[in-house]
Amino acid sequence: MKQQKKIIVFLLTGLALLVLPLLLQSFGNAWVRIADMALLYVLLALGLNIVVGYAGLLDLGYVAFFAIGAYMYGLLASPHLTETFELFASMFPNGMHTPLWIVVPAAAGLAGLFGVLLGAPTLRLRGDYLAIVTLGFGEIIRVFLNNLDHPVNITNGPKGVGQIDALSFFGLNLGKTVTVAGFDLASVSLYYYLFLVLVLFSVGISHRLELSRVGRAWMAIREDEIAAKAMGINTRNLKLLAFGMGATFGGVSGAMFASFQGFISPESFSLMESIMIVAMVVLGGIGHLPGVILGAVLLSALPEVLRYVAGPLQAMTDGRLDASILRQLLIALAMITIMLSRPRGLWPSPDHGKSLQNVK
Repeated sequence: MKQQKKIIVFLLTGLALLVLPLLLQSFGNAWVRIADMALLYVLLALGLNIVVGYAGLLDLGYVAFFAIGAYMYGLLASPHLTETFELFASMFPNGMHTPLWIVVPAAAGLAGLFGVLLGAPTLRLRGDYLAIVTLGFGEIIRVFLNNLDHPVNITNGPKGVGQIDALSFFGLNLGKTVTVAGFDLASVSLYYYLFLVLVLFSVGISHRLELSRVGRAWMAIREDEIAAKAMGINTRNLKLLAFGMGATFGGVSGAMFASFQGFISPESFSLMESIMIVAMVVLGGIGHLPGVILGAVLLSALPEVLRYVAGPLQAMTDGRLDASILRQLLIALAMITIMLSRPRGLWPSPDHGKSLQNVK
């Protein structure tokens, strides 16, 4: 009976996820866009959960890999390089419209490489010291992106990169409305289904990793690195693997973000974004996939929902309080309330050893 109930719940959840963009589209594309961004943040949180939740490595610069993936896609799928460099203009007279099958793996590979490069010099660090180093790495990447517009204009600096191609595969352009059975599917709805597939694929990878020998070794390092090393676990290689795999998730998310937005700039990859991604993992439940997904959805949708609360509160004070500042205050209060009431997260992982209580 329990197995049947699980199957029914999975089927109903899957049906709800498939119908959701169609329902939201009737209220306006803005609501579908919120759902799209929520799925992107779920993808980011799943990647960070590998580093923080499984391996126990506090990474406060995770948004750097998000930025690397976004700029990799943006530069290879926009007219910026051909307009700036004559060499690229002669090589690609029709513009650099790099196919999906090249640019997304390139974004994931470059982000994964940077993840390993970040992990290599931090192998001896842990806790607060590791957090400070990763924080500095994230800020270095943002500053580089902001200043690489002279003497050679690579990133276009604070102006950002625009006119980025929408994703296109098998003749389907996700940037245009598609009619299916007489029903119009807007671009944001098409991106929703793509992001949903990526999230489901990432959840499957994360779940298999958690149950694998690598996942158990990561958790052993998280609980006690010295004991794990004494048991023969190669902590160096496993830490590098965690950084690399987590960064790969961030690179794919960045590529999707650049394609979805059509424009990227360094402002989109600030320290606050990195802190919010960490908060999603912590508030949802570190190391627990359903909790991480719940935390990402709530924290990504909460700021948009609170727009409808901050506006009336601003009107009650005759405009003395700025709506954006008030919204951030409400988000902070909600996070504090959650952590005080549920310090292990909204949906924490089950306590280890519970299954052995009935064994005699």
